[in-house]
Amino acid sequence: MAKIILGKRPESFKRKVKFAMLDGTEGAIMCDFKYRTKKEFGEFIDSITKTAKAEADQIGEEADTTVTLGDLLGRAVEKNAIYLLDILKGWDVDAELNQESAEQLANELPGAVAAIMETYRAAVADGRLGN
Repeated sequence: MAKIILGKRPESFKRKVKFAMLDGTEGAIMCDFKYRTKKEFGEFIDSITKTAKAEADQIGEEADTTVTLGDLLGRAVEKNAIYLLDILKGWDVDAELNQESAEQLANELPGAVAAIMETYRAAVADGRLGN
């Protein structure tokens, strides 16, 4: 059993994230997650919430603009990609981890992104392993 040494933070931690593919098979991505303490994770989510509120307020000011479902889903894909880049140091997908590949994953396999986000939350906020 490993000895506990408080204050010796890892830079990252790895988890294999499994998720259902669209064809019913199981997909998996090995994710190298950025380490955050529980408190740091809360602050991270607070910053995302603050940014989302500011953007919603701005959209509210531009209420005469027509917003389509395509606009909303496109924005969700973009925001999911930004989130992935904020929590991942790397992955074993056949594409470099960047804004474009993260958006492509969010657009083509939204279930994979949801599983990655939940695995990260469970690990840093709850201290749970696996997904």
